[in-house]
Amino acid sequence: MEIFLIPVLSYLIGSFSSAYVVGRLFKKIDIRNHGSGNAGATNALRIMGKKLGVLTFLMDFAKGIIAVLIGLGLGGYSGGMSAALFAVLGHNWPIFFKFKGGKGIATTIAALAMLQFPITLISVIAGVVTAAISRYVSLGSLVFLTVLFALTFTGMSDGGAITSIITFILMILGYYRHKGNIKRLIKGNENKIGR
Repeated sequence: MEIFLIPVLSYLIGSFSSAYVVGRLFKKIDIRNHGSGNAGATNALRIMGKKLGVLTFLMDFAKGIIAVLIGLGLGGYSGGMSAALFAVLGHNWPIFFKFKGGKGIATTIAALAMLQFPITLISVIAGVVTAAISRYVSLGSLVFLTVLFALTFTGMSDGGAITSIITFILMILGYYRHKGNIKRLIKGNENKIGR
């Protein structure tokens, strides 16, 4: 039963679009019609300002924590990893919002921090440093995902093969959702922090 319940519950939790709800409640806008059109924390920050951007991030963060707690409770570590994946899938392609969601970084950070805190922390630091130096949030996100996957092959990760498999899928999902950013990074016209 848990093998079906965990993915379904986690996907539905992930499908709660924080950026959309915050935009509607506080700014009377559909965030998907502004900026990059992405229903995520970065676009929320650019369009709605720091306070609402941070609120959106925290809500996306909470989704990952709630989903993983349910997954751990119902299915142990494997259930937690499954919950992490499906919460991100829900965030990226939310069933309640015509499958137009965000890029899943905040939810990924929260979910993996619950399961593999040391490697997640190191990966976040690598991503933040990259973003601070380059001033590209997207590049920082891509570095975070890549380092996270790479660290699953070190002694700092104790989750076995399932951790590497799920983090690899999350990395691919993240790269796919950032495909437009990657093209702009290559061309040199990606939006920088503060622009």
